[in-house]
Amino acid sequence: PQHTANVSNPQMFVYPAKKPNGMVIIQCPGGAYMNLAIEKEGHSMASWMNNQGITLVVLKYRMPNGHFECTVSDVLQSIKLVRQHKDDWGVNPNMVGIMGCSAGGNLAIQAATQYTGAEDKPNFQVLLYAFTSMNPFINKIMFGENASDATIQKYSVMNNVTADTPPAFIACSADDNTVPCDDSIMYFKALRGFKTEASLHIYPTGSHGWGFADFFTYKREWTGELEKWLREFMTK
Repeated sequence: PQHTANVSNPQMFVYPAKKPNGMVIIQCPGGAYMNLAIEKEGHSMASWMNNQGITLVVLKYRMPNGHFECTVSDVLQSIKLVRQHKDDWGVNPNMVGIMGCSAGGNLAIQAATQYTGAEDKPNFQVLLYAFTSMNPFINKIMFGENASDATIQKYSVMNNVTADTPPAFIACSADDNTVPCDDSIMYFKALRGFKTEASLHIYPTGSHGWGFADFFTYKREWTGELEKWLREFMTK
């Protein structure tokens, strides 16, 4: 299905590379924390990743329905599980990345800022049109009707960037009216404020929600830039 709604049981779909180079990317589809665009922003990326030697894991995470800690738990658990399966999937534990689109990009940032230790900390993050600023609409979905300020602040990603936040590749469109590219710019600036490595790509058109779709005019550009960035990450 193109979209998966009301997910209550998390699942990981693993696409192992035939010739693994040790890198694994866990992909979090978007969908405003209400459903998942799991094809366009998930499964469709598998052969592209595999051809680079990267094992792709598509994460079908639980919708928060006011219990956002469950959603964050799913993404952190997926990172732990990938490292636990390092021998089965040919994983280099130092090359486990988290990737996400839109709300999935927000969740990827949560993983990069809410990790509990080395076993669930991603080594890098890849963010496509991720939202980083909070608003009443999204707060209600994530935290429920009566969320405390403390809860909102805890998961407000702009508060949580530190010098230990992993490197980031960030891409978005200048004409995105759903999640303004300002969200990506703010996060990039926050990372650079701590001298964390970050690469920001803003394409002039494309609006929101392009994922791996061919209709995005700059598909060749963003995929090529990411491939290069990932290759460089591996040689560090």
